[in-house]
Amino acid sequence: MTAAVSASPTAERRPPALALPLLALLLLVSVTAGLAIGSVQVPPGQVWGIVTHALGAGWAEPTWSGARETIVLDVRAPRVLLGAVTGAGLAVVGTALQALVRNPLAEPYLLGVSSGASLGAVAVIVLGVTVFGPVSLSAAAFAGALGSLLLVYATARTGGRITSVRLVLSGVAVAAVLTAVTNLLLLTTGRGNEAREVLAWTLGGLGGAGWGTLWLPGAALLLGIAVLLVQARNLNLLLAGEEAAATMGLDVARFRARMFVVLSLVTGVLVAAAGPIGFVGLMLPHIVRLFTGGDHRRVLPAAALGGAVFLVWADIAARTVAAPTEIPVGVLTALCGGPFFLWLMRRDARRATGPGES
Repeated sequence: MTAAVSASPTAERRPPALALPLLALLLLVSVTAGLAIGSVQVPPGQVWGIVTHALGAGWAEPTWSGARETIVLDVRAPRVLLGAVTGAGLAVVGTALQALVRNPLAEPYLLGVSSGASLGAVAVIVLGVTVFGPVSLSAAAFAGALGSLLLVYATARTGGRITSVRLVLSGVAVAAVLTAVTNLLLLTTGRGNEAREVLAWTLGGLGGAGWGTLWLPGAALLLGIAVLLVQARNLNLLLAGEEAAATMGLDVARFRARMFVVLSLVTGVLVAAAGPIGFVGLMLPHIVRLFTGGDHRRVLPAAALGGAVFLVWADIAARTVAAPTEIPVGVLTALCGGPFFLWLMRRDARRATGPGES
């Protein structure tokens, strides 16, 4: 039987009151670093002088050059903010998915949700579909994410039970098929330059961020967090099992369907903006539960802050580790998430074997 996602007793005893303020402070430090670090180093004090001056506060005398102001405000700021929004959104989606399917290995990338969103987005780009105007890309990514999530869930639930192995295998199989279709679209399109750009986008990256593209991911994140916080009690009920949740008055099937739509919407919009970035939704929920316990009223905001911090630093590394070459941020998150995933698999296998068994 799939292991329920829950915090350890030790984690529940730890006082979580300081977790959110500390994560918020860490996010502020991370954003400052993201704005300061790059091919042109900008001192942190000057970074905030530029930012506050642009906001009209003007507490610092503008002694910096116009070039530095352009770098901070027009080049780095949209990228850092998109990284924070994307990291927060993926972490929140992963947290909710782990509760909805009661599986600690659930996350958008592993379950094929990101692959479905990528297929929808690539299809719109390659076919030139603009039915919904400027949000056509996000709408197609949402449809692809929702379709792939429902397909994986239906496949894994064959026989009435969902196990960790079946869920992961279903996600891998669906993701492989969707990725193959995506690559086929790219290979058969007659627009070679565009195909190369889209192929680079499928590795995940924040290089295309701009002020005009931030509003939609930001709105999707706020909507997702608001809905999930309202439903935090129901997510807590699911941790005790479907039968127990139904006994407490929760219509599990209807609730799960509604949540799938919300999570697919958030994932689709984020993938359309930044490409498929894996393992953020797997790692961060497990990490923050060590400090907040299992109550989703605390886990969700902590995961959002932690995911934002993680992806901002991942993007800093992507820009600087191999400079002047930029590494796709999705490659770095996979390098971190792959070993974490294997560790979770080994941990669950030991728990399933139990003490005294070989």
